[in-house]
Amino acid sequence: MIRLPVAGGGVREYEPRAEPLAVPTGGALVSRTVFSAAHVVADPYADTTPDSPAAVDWDATLAFRRHLWAHGLGVAEAMDTAQRGMGLDWAGAAELIRRSAAEAHSVGGRIACGVGTDQLTGPADLPTVRQAYEEQLALVEETGSQAILMASRALAAAASTPDDYLDTYGHLLRQASEPVVLHWLGPMFDPALDGYWGSADLDTATETFLEVIAAHPDKVDGIKVSLLDARREVELRRRLPEGVRCYTGDDFHYPELIAGDEQGFSHALLGIFDPLAPLAAEAVRTLDTGDAEGFRKILDPTVELSRHLFEAPTRFYKTGVVLLAWLAGHQDHFTMVGGLHSARSLPHLARAYELADGLGLFPDPSLAEARMRALLTVHGVPR
Repeated sequence: MIRLPVAGGGVREYEPRAEPLAVPTGGALVSRTVFSAAHVVADPYADTTPDSPAAVDWDATLAFRRHLWAHGLGVAEAMDTAQRGMGLDWAGAAELIRRSAAEAHSVGGRIACGVGTDQLTGPADLPTVRQAYEEQLALVEETGSQAILMASRALAAAASTPDDYLDTYGHLLRQASEPVVLHWLGPMFDPALDGYWGSADLDTATETFLEVIAAHPDKVDGIKVSLLDARREVELRRRLPEGVRCYTGDDFHYPELIAGDEQGFSHALLGIFDPLAPLAAEAVRTLDTGDAEGFRKILDPTVELSRHLFEAPTRFYKTGVVLLAWLAGHQDHFTMVGGLHSARSLPHLARAYELADGLGLFPDPSLAEARMRALLTVHGVPR
């Protein structure tokens, strides 16, 4: 038994499972295109502060990407999960993109990389925002990676009308050499993005978003929607031009959205698939056979863990993701760039451990238990 802290004080006993869930690796996924947004592994020996440039353990970071590719998932690189704008600056993101793209090409893994404007450090006008996007788009395309046009804090601050978004994105899409993924990240993930697409009213914003796509359908591979609103995502994907995919970014409703309905389905680009990679891949392989019920049977039980990790403030979900990577043995420490390992409470982390262990996510449950006990001891939880 292990004693886990509970919110408000006190502890309760939990019996860890003895054996992991047996999940095989396999080849490419067929019925859905699935990306996992991937976290970065910090260098715990670097003498840094939260204000310092990120110190990344490149070997461990790339090894984790190989783990994702081995399960048949694509890697969505330098995204929110990699702490873009929350510990990882543009210089670090650019290096991450270069290294991960080279690794992807060497092992035959699929990769798409985030394009933003985070090299801007202060207020900027629209031409400057556009230039920043262009710089990052050029780098991603030079690496041979697919581009994901991320929502920009700088654009949200500089734009005053929907036309400012239409002009900016229209210019970028005309410049893109290959079809891109457009990313709509909601304010629950980043409060600075409130009112994106020119309106805080989501219905109005949706019309502007669709107008951008309709004007350049040949340059849009798909959209990645992170609004945690399943109904809105379904309505939006039904209005997409033919050939434009919807990649769900809804970490609350992903099983039903990926399974789909008689009018279509969502592909996936999800942060929760970082810790869930083996189960996510097995579920989609089951779906590849036409077994939608089996797909849901595998993936539905994971939703409780995902909702826990992504509970408000949602932007701190990365802390739980990295905790689980450490407990699963993918890295040797629980340290994050920017000091973000302190962003969640001990009871929150304890519950994440319990839920993940219950799913059988840890390849070595005894290692996960030992590491969780060590973390609890550091925080003064009695044995």
